[in-house]
Formats: sequence, C-alpha cells, structure tokens
Amino acid sequence: MVRKGTLNSAVGLVATICLLSSCSSTNGVKERNPGNGGVKPTTAGSDKVESISLTIRHTQVKDTQKKRLVMLQEVVKATESNVPGLSITLDGVEDKVNRFDKLRSEMAAGNPPEIFDLFGGTDTKDYVKANRLLELTPILNELGLMDKFTNFNEFTVNGKIYGIPMAGYVEGLYYNKRILADQHIQPPQTWDELLAAAETLKSRKITPFALAAKDSWVINMMINTMWVRTAGSDSVEGFLDGSRHWTDPDVVDAFNKYNVLVKKGYLQDGSLALAYAEQQNKFSSGEAAFMFDGSWSNTPLVDPEKSTIVNDVGFMSFPNMGGPGDGYINGGWSNAYGFSKKVTPAQLVAIKEFIRQMYNEPMQKRQLMEEGMPPAMKLEDTSNVNPVIKEILNVFANSKGTFPAFDSRIQTKVREKLERGMQELIGGRTDPVSLMKEIQKQQEASNKEEAHTK
Repeated sequence: MVRKGTLNSAVGLVATICLLSSCSSTNGVKERNPGNGGVKPTTAGSDKVESISLTIRHTQVKDTQKKRLVMLQEVVKATESNVPGLSITLDGVEDKVNRFDKLRSEMAAGNPPEIFDLFGGTDTKDYVKANRLLELTPILNELGLMDKFTNFNEFTVNGKIYGIPMAGYVEGLYYNKRILADQHIQPPQTWDELLAAAETLKSRKITPFALAAKDSWVINMMINTMWVRTAGSDSVEGFLDGSRHWTDPDVVDAFNKYNVLVKKGYLQDGSLALAYAEQQNKFSSGEAAFMFDGSWSNTPLVDPEKSTIVNDVGFMSFPNMGGPGDGYINGGWSNAYGFSKKVTPAQLVAIKEFIRQMYNEPMQKRQLMEEGMPPAMKLEDTSNVNPVIKEILNVFANSKGTFPAFDSRIQTKVREKLERGMQELIGGRTDPVSLMKEIQKQQEASNKEEAHTK
C-alpha cells in the first residue's frame, strides 16, 4: 500500500509534471499515450448525439495489478455503453508519481483529469481548500449510496464528501508459517518474543525481516506502527497541535527499538539499494520469515506463478510493545476516486454512471475475491475468500481500533525529512535521538508555517 501542508506549500516543491512514457491499449479500452497527445474522442451514433470525453487517472500500472486494471476497463466499457457519445481515456500513472508529483502540479494549475486517484486526509483537505474537488454528498444521496460505505472520514471536509473510497487497507506483519514451524517458533505476540525469534532465525542463516528501503515510504510503515504502540494512537495529532513532540521519551523509545533491528542485522541485507518489489520477492521466495506490509500486497503472495509460499502465508497485527497503542492497527480507507469541480453537465451525467458501475456489491466482492482488497462498501457476502485474505479481514475487524497512516495527516516537509532520516538510520549515518531532534525542529517549523496560512 500510498500517503502535507497547504496546497501552496506542497506545490512549491513540484517543478515538473511526471508522465509515463507509454500506456498500452488492452481489452478495447483506450490508454493515453503522452507521445501522441492521447486518444481523441469521437462522436458516437448520429450527429445529434453530444460528444462527451472523460479522462480517468488510475494507478493500476504494475504487473501485480493486472486484474484490478481489467476490472476498471470493464467498468469503463459499461459506462461508455450506457452514456451515448461518451469516450473515456485511461491515463495510467504509478501511484506515488500521481500523488506526489503529477496530480499536485495539475491541481496547482487547475487542470486535473475529470476522474483521478485521490488520497485521503491532508491531500483531500488541501485540494478542497484550493476549490478543485467536486462535492459528492448530493450525488451519493441521489444514487442511494450514502449508507452503503463503511465510512467517508478521510474524504470529508466540513461535513461534505469529496472522494469515494475504492477499498480499505490494513498494515501488519506477514509471516512464513512453515519457517516458524520448522524453527519451533510461535508467532510472536510481544516485542521481546519478536526479538528472540529474529535472533534464532539469524543464527540459522534465515533473514528475519524482508525490507526494501530504497523507496523510503516503505520503511515508515513499520516504524509508524511501532511509535503508535509506544506513544499512543493520538500521537500524530499531538505532533500537529504541539501537545506531543517527536523527542518525547515514548516516541524515541520506538525508534531506539527499530535501531536494535538495524544494529543486530535482522533486516534484509542491502535494503537501501532495493526497490519495493524486492521486499515482496524476498518474502514470497521463502527467504525471509517476516515482512511488514499492507493488505494490498497479498495478491502476489498467493499467486502460484509468483510465490513459492502460497500455502504458508500468515498475517498478524504487529506484536505488543507495552505502550498505550498496543492492539491498534494502521488501517482505513485512504484511496478513492476524486472528481474535478470543472466538469460540464454532460460530463457530470457520465461521472454518475461511472460511479454506478464502479461502486456496487458485485464489483466490491470481485475486488475482494480476485485482489484481496478489503471492501469499502458494506458487503452482505464475504464467503469463499482466500484464507490469507480472511486472516487480514479478521485482524482488521478484531483490532482494538484503527489509526490512519501518519503521512495522511502530517505535513509534507516532515514526512520527507523522516523518510530521509530513516534511510540514514539504516545506513548508520544518524541515531534515534539526533533524528528525533531534527524531525521535531521541522515539525515546529511546519506547524508555524501552516498556522500563518490559515
């Protein structure tokens, strides 16, 4: 699994718009090719039918997301069939490029696509403040969907909804059941048990934790959960309002504990040179016992063509660490489709049909069955899902509570400094106390900057 100061400050960091070099056309659905200016819409039927064009920015561009892309393509076909004269172009962009570069530039210029992948929390609030997002509350009421979703919290600003979640997510600890059984290790329930397991595994030439740290956001998934364990689920809100500090002992405690994993050699060798996919490759090949990741990564793990551990994958909440955040889990509904406020009445009709086709019980069940995506909508039937997905859903449902990913709330400059700092920690170029002092300094500066723009 993608995750901020005001829009003005965020956009100041972006100098260029990143584009994919090419997108292929599959299943008869048009994919934009920036090299030729995209596919031009054509008038359907007679000359009396109004020609309507929409662009959908999606992030289903990885090899592991092919099934998800096929579902979107089928929704596009159905939408076009039900709206005379409609032509939809799919614009595929890698999720981080879309979120942190391309969409921000487009929002600053006031020309986002009509439909786009939108991240919740601060991103959504910034774009609402900039008056770029279409309010969806009346549309959801009109289509009878308001009560069909688990919640819209991350996309609600001043009581109005601006994004429709596609699926939920939860982050936790994947583990290899066979490795643990062969080494006579029980799934660890506490931090001390996790350390003991890691030491046993390392002594027997087994990598305890798969980790790819070149993509810095990957590192911050596990440390986010760790500092919530030690400092509480409200810690990020405390950083933002000044009631908590990154230098507080219970926060530093989590980073000290993470540094133990680094110093003891429990993390994958050479992780700073490895992209995110290498983390999953290490785990799915049976070469590592644990991997902290999101529910979105289950698909390749249970694919026999990509994984040698299909029947050995387990999923659990991160072990307790003795703090107020024990039992809470990073989970929610952070990814959605958002819609440009600058749409014509005809485009709005097409958007409503897209929503009808995308958000319904069969499509949500299909996403759950084929991709292991926790549903954003309340499903009546969750039978016959993969056992690993069942474990993920059970962990989600049985947690003490959930908290959002820190980067959906924290300012961009703080996130970026923490990402670089964690890479430096893994590389031995800083220590937890020094790092937290630097992060706190940036937090105070970002809080002050944000207060001046309100």
